[in-house]
Amino acid sequence: MNYQRVAAMENGLKKEKFCGANKDSKSIINGLNQANGIALSVSIPNVPIREKWGKGVEFMLSCIAYSVGFGNIWKFPYTALENGGGAFLIPYLVILFLIGRPIYYLEMVMGQFCSRGCVKIYDMAPIMRGVGVGQSLAMFVVMTYYTPVLAITLYYLISSFNSELPWSRCDPSWNRCIDSVSREFKDANASQNMNVSAELFFTKTVMHRAPLAQGLGIPDMDLTLCLLASWLVVAVILIKGIRSTGKCAYFLAIFPYVIILILFVHSCTLEGAGKGIRFFLTPDWKQLFEPRVWMEAVTQCFFSLSICFGGIIAYSSFNNFSNNVYRDALIISWLDTFTSIIIGCIVFGVLGNLAHVTNKENIQDVVKQGPGLTFMAYPDAIAKFEYFPQLFSVLFFLMLFIVGIGSNLGVVTSIITAIRDRCPTLENWKVASVVSVVGFSLSTIYMAPGGLDLLDVFDNYGAKYVTLTFALFELITFGWIYGVDRICRDIQFMLNIDTNKFWRICWGILTPLVVTVILIGCLVDHKPVDVPEEYNIIGWCVYVLAVIQLPLWAIYAIFSQKKPGFVNKVRSAFKPTKSWGPENYHTRKAYNIYLEKIRSSSDADDCSNALKFIYRRIFK
Repeated sequence: MNYQRVAAMENGLKKEKFCGANKDSKSIINGLNQANGIALSVSIPNVPIREKWGKGVEFMLSCIAYSVGFGNIWKFPYTALENGGGAFLIPYLVILFLIGRPIYYLEMVMGQFCSRGCVKIYDMAPIMRGVGVGQSLAMFVVMTYYTPVLAITLYYLISSFNSELPWSRCDPSWNRCIDSVSREFKDANASQNMNVSAELFFTKTVMHRAPLAQGLGIPDMDLTLCLLASWLVVAVILIKGIRSTGKCAYFLAIFPYVIILILFVHSCTLEGAGKGIRFFLTPDWKQLFEPRVWMEAVTQCFFSLSICFGGIIAYSSFNNFSNNVYRDALIISWLDTFTSIIIGCIVFGVLGNLAHVTNKENIQDVVKQGPGLTFMAYPDAIAKFEYFPQLFSVLFFLMLFIVGIGSNLGVVTSIITAIRDRCPTLENWKVASVVSVVGFSLSTIYMAPGGLDLLDVFDNYGAKYVTLTFALFELITFGWIYGVDRICRDIQFMLNIDTNKFWRICWGILTPLVVTVILIGCLVDHKPVDVPEEYNIIGWCVYVLAVIQLPLWAIYAIFSQKKPGFVNKVRSAFKPTKSWGPENYHTRKAYNIYLEKIRSSSDADDCSNALKFIYRRIFK
């Protein structure tokens, strides 16, 4: 390697007059690499080269499989039902536009730029590394209850191969039951407070549900075996690395939409479906002033797009440096919104039909609310198919299982990436195996009769509150400590794209402000989960365990600095590490030259007026 030529190239570039990043960013990269005669894929010596996606489309499809998954099909319908249907839809769309899309694009950009996972990415500001650790803990909580939902789906998929769908007719031991297939009353004189067989099949046959006050109970053996099979599928794909995930994404992302379209057409033709869909699409303006509805909208937005958990950052970190994530972020965020609305119409169309045949006026009284809604309303809809209900049942639960696999792959990949970023010499298959074994062991508790109530507890404290809290600190770190202006320059260097004011305002002011207001409102308006008090205490302990990572890692970062004096250590902990920047050694050298040229032409650091400085950081 001709180091004299490299030095000459660098000196020549430093002497050039800075005229903007449009030309200089790529010319610097090209110049350095031509001088070295090396491809951009070369990394720092003695550090394993980070695996990359086989094709750019595999990244986008993997993100679709991850984001457009359980959050839309399993969680969105029951969250909308619990929060008034149309009263929830408007806050959800507003939050999606002001918070969801900006954060999604931001996480994609930062993950691709530095090729680091959700913990290592805080090399940009080591004092805030606790944010990434806390998000990983939240992701671990989500991992423990996403796979049990996958196991229940597999149970229904296997049951669908029976000669008659087992939930289509009432069991003789069930009282006040209506056959899902025929909609005939067992008791001709009864017209109120009836339950469909699909609901009773889920609560009595599948989950053997019992109040958590009676204890968790013993995990069901059939569900535990389905859980084991689900974890084996996830583990086999992840053991082979990110390229294996990318190849599977073609099927995981595309196939579910075929079934969704079929179910949408069918649900719209059901008698009474219009009433349910109107409930879903018509807002109750009074509920728009309820902080809880907005909190649920934010949480659903995070679950739907899977932001602020670390999965998007992890997936983006395996991208090539110049991949167009701006295009990918827009496509995926709009597709996610479209999918949520279509799924909502399917579910509420079915609920409208159930309300019609059971003579119930209120849609919310039709099916017991909660995570089990998906396994009550959907099977009931399938049982009404006049022809080949078993075939459609197999297709639907196969689709739901595939969607669940895609979601779980992103969840577990985030955890694996965080571990391997810390210990890069560990082989992927070893980390994936250990995470899968631990995940399976902890997930079995949700297969018990009281498991779904426990799921509500961890979903509320370990996912909702933790995610919302760390979303605020993530935005503060990215937008204010690292700086909106520098993010935009990084985008210019990486993608040669000018960032418009919408993204700047969202990242710097609007999104952090909205998250702050909603977080405060949610904490003030907090209502404990309807379970024994000790379980709510456990939930708060999980929340505290995650939040306490902030001060602990901040202290560690401060005292790890080599600067003399406490004040200097603190200042140093807020600054990026020396290794921060693009993964490729030569690209990072070009990036550092690029930053020097910007600094030499900017006086932002010399601003004496605080308001002027803030204006420059956001709008310049």
